[in-house]
This record gives sequence, structure tokens and C-alpha cells, in this order.
Amino acid sequence: MSKYYETVLVAANHLQNAATVKPRVGLVLGSGWGSLLAELEDQVSVPYAKVPGMKVSTVLGHAGKWVLGKLKGTPLAVMSGRLHYYEGFDLKDVVFPVHVMKVMGIDTLILTNAAGAVNAGYKPGDLMFITDHINLTGANPLFGANEEAFGTRFPDMSYAYDKKLLDLAEDCAKAVGVSAHQGVYSWMTGPSFETPAEIRMLRILGGDAVGMSTVPEVLCAVHAGMRVLGVSCLSNMAAGILDQPLTHQEVIKTMEQARPGISRFLSELIGRL
Repeated sequence: MSKYYETVLVAANHLQNAATVKPRVGLVLGSGWGSLLAELEDQVSVPYAKVPGMKVSTVLGHAGKWVLGKLKGTPLAVMSGRLHYYEGFDLKDVVFPVHVMKVMGIDTLILTNAAGAVNAGYKPGDLMFITDHINLTGANPLFGANEEAFGTRFPDMSYAYDKKLLDLAEDCAKAVGVSAHQGVYSWMTGPSFETPAEIRMLRILGGDAVGMSTVPEVLCAVHAGMRVLGVSCLSNMAAGILDQPLTHQEVIKTMEQARPGISRFLSELIGRL
């Protein structure tokens, strides 16, 4: 057993001992996705700072706590806010919570984010279910010695995003009247927003949305044999599509406006898992 695995095990035991349920679904709430937390039953909150081995999120809109509880009978481990590569964390720190969830017995992971729309046919407030991704950072959380306890040295990424979960997400979006698409997510490091030229490049490469997160967690989760659903809320049109500057305040404002639909969708989805 590696020292890293021992650290993950200590963190997982700490969370499980605090919880009133045994979670079977993991949920990572990106910027503006936190409204679901009010609906959780039997919830227990644990700040990231209290979890052995875990770093603390520094970004506005990320609460930085675990919330353990139930929604419509489904026991959840929820990350209210994630860690980002651009905050200066090692990618091992970014994906540490995914390994913690795996050790807790979670095999289904829902990853959410706020993303810029590269596809000009999308509009702010729409959801995009991720079918594939493009990693443009040159980084991978699986660099270094392979943690054999989690998975193989060379994990296959052909079907990283679970087809059954994608179909379920589509059905749930239709059921609650939320506009949604399926598309390709492009990961860039940030924290600067992309340039218009970079957005034109992404469109040529086949990207439909762009963001600064999610892909590291997907790589880690697939390596560990977890089923993954990725959901972006399109918080803005990417650089160069509209003649206006991009700001984080715009992202937060759009996410606030999209909050009712986001809550309806997540509640419907988790109720059907």
C-alpha cells in the first residue's frame, strides 16, 4: 500500500465516520451549481480544511466543503466546490477527492461545471452533456507512478463518458424543460479566459465548450473504474463570438439565472439513479 493510498484511506474513513448515510453517488458542484444542497436530507457538512490530506478551494463561488446526505432516497457525497489546476495545486491534489470517493464505495460520479460556449448554436443558460473531451493543457493527473490499487497503467478513454448516463441525462432534461445539448468539452488551464484565436482553434478541432476543470477528475475516475457523467452549464459565449469582454461576474450572474433549471435537472437525475 502506497503512502498516497494510505492518505486517501484516512480521508475516506474520516468522511464516512461523519456521514449519516453510505454514499453511492458522487457529485462535484462547479461554479454556480450549489443550489441543490438545500434539498439534501440528513445532511452533514465537512469543510475541506478538516479532511486529512485535502487542499482548500480558493475560488469565488466554491464553498469548499463536503456535504453528505440523501436526495430522493439516493445517498450522496457532494463536493461543494472543486479544486483547480490554475489555483497552483498539483493535479494529484485536484483529483484526490475522486480517489476518496472511490474508496468510500462510490462507483458513479457526476461532474458539473460552468463553461464557455464555443458552438455558436448554443446560448448562455443551456446545459451541455459531455460526450468527449480535448485536453489542451499537456498535463495529466496519472503522470508518475501508477496507483495499482485504483487501475491499470494505460486506461482506455474511448468511452470515458457513460452512454447510459448520457441517455438518462437527456431524458431528465426533457422531463423538466431544460434546454440541453451533447458536445465536446475542451480543457484549458486558465485562469485567463481564452483568446478569440484560441476559440477559433477549438471550433476547428471540434470543441463545443471550453472550461478550466473537469477533465482531470474524468481521467482519474475512468482510471479507477467509475461511471462518469459530465454536465456543463454554458455561462457565457466564448471570446470573440460576441463583441464584449468576459468576466467571472458574468459567469456567476448567468449561473444564478440558470439556478432553477439546474436544480430541477439535478433533482430529477439523482431521483432516477
